[in-house]
Amino acid sequence: MSTPLRIAIAGASGRMGRMLVEAVLAAPDCQLAGALDVPGSPALGQDAGAFAGRDTGVPITSDLTAGLANAQVLIDFTRPEGTLAHAAACAAAGVKLVIGTTGFSEAQKAEIRGHAERTAILLAPNMSVGVNVVMRLLDQAARALSQGYDIEIIEAHHRHKVDAPSGTALAMGETVAAALGRDLKDCAVYGREGVTGERDPSTIGFATIRGGDIIGDHTVLFAGTGERIEISHKSSSRAGYAQGSLRAARFLATRASGLFDMGDVLGFKAA
Repeated sequence: MSTPLRIAIAGASGRMGRMLVEAVLAAPDCQLAGALDVPGSPALGQDAGAFAGRDTGVPITSDLTAGLANAQVLIDFTRPEGTLAHAAACAAAGVKLVIGTTGFSEAQKAEIRGHAERTAILLAPNMSVGVNVVMRLLDQAARALSQGYDIEIIEAHHRHKVDAPSGTALAMGETVAAALGRDLKDCAVYGREGVTGERDPSTIGFATIRGGDIIGDHTVLFAGTGERIEISHKSSSRAGYAQGSLRAARFLATRASGLFDMGDVLGFKAA
């Protein structure tokens, strides 16, 4: 049997962090090697599996050096500032990094690209395999529906999400815009209020919903004359994000450096 892939989890006491811990513990080819959380977290010092009644022998720590000491890959779904600190530490330690964090500025993305020159990093706004298949479908749909169809992107998330539109919605917009030969920065409309005038057919509209415990729903609407085409993805659990993250971690295990995304993991670029 091959040696298990040693994985550390950032934000280990959060909703997504716990899902990732469970996924690693359930995967026979993976081993939990570290668990990180912010200084002051009440979970510090606890076993990373305590929430599930598991004794993993891995304490939650805010010490990056200790948390990464035994890890080959870190999976990070936290906040941009924390992720950037983790990326610098991973680059220095030679640890691979899977980033599911969203809300990065262009300058922060450039910083991540710099760290990817020293270690392998996968950055994706959504780790779900299903969402990334939808991205592929959107590229094809946008090319076929480039004339006579208005494009709107509707996304819904839980009340705790801090960025809007979601990183996944923006990635969908970028995919559609690129397929149409446009730049999303020039054609996106993020809000409408009052007398807006007729819709500019060259724009891509966004609508954001926040409420309850919605995990994540995304729909891209192509509205034509006499018909509508909707391509949707709805998440009922964070498990899909966790399983996609493990696929990403396995992919990075064979890479020394470089910046990748889920298209690389799923073989879309090779195809």
